[in-house]
Order: sequence, then C-alpha cells, then structure tokens
Amino acid sequence: MSNAVAVTDQNFESEIEKHTGLAVVDFWATWCGPCRMIGPIIDALAVEYNGKVKVTKLDVDANVRTATKFNVRSIPTVLFFKDGKLIDQVIGAVPRATLEQKFQQHAA
Repeated sequence: MSNAVAVTDQNFESEIEKHTGLAVVDFWATWCGPCRMIGPIIDALAVEYNGKVKVTKLDVDANVRTATKFNVRSIPTVLFFKDGKLIDQVIGAVPRATLEQKFQQHAA
C-alpha cells in the first residue's frame, strides 16, 4: 500500500509548487529497471512519513514538460521541495538508507 500520489504536468504547480511543507517527487518510467528498484522504498517512506511529507510520483514519459523544467536527464531522480522550492535531489537507484536520511534531514 502506498501513500504516494501521482502528479502530472497539469497539476504539478498546485500539488508541489504551492504545497506548504516538504514534498518529494519521484521521477520515474515504467520501462526503467532502477526506478522499479526504488519504487517500493519510496512507497514505504510515503507510508512512514504520512502526515509529515507529501510523497508523489511523476511518470517522465507522460509528463515531459515537468521533467524538462527540472532538467531531469537520468531516472530515477527524486527531487525534494520545501514550500514549493527545490532544495535537494537524489539521482539513481540508491539504498533505502540514503533516501531515508534525506527524508529525515528535510522533514525536521
């Protein structure tokens, strides 16, 4: 079960850029093996940080405009936004501890 919400080019501004607090966006694609590796980690963190962090996923194939806007050239890319401003990123399939550390750092 995941608390991660799908975002699109159409709702990115209202869901992320106007969000107060920490929002995390997982840029992924269905064909991306490394994306499938970190997907369950993102889903688990979404459950664990429910109420503290808004966790979302954006399919780069279906939402090229947003991926281009944030210069996402390699996936998976996880972007961290605080009060609508980009503050951090993690690129590539990384261990759970790496993502969890970023969640802890920015959710504090």
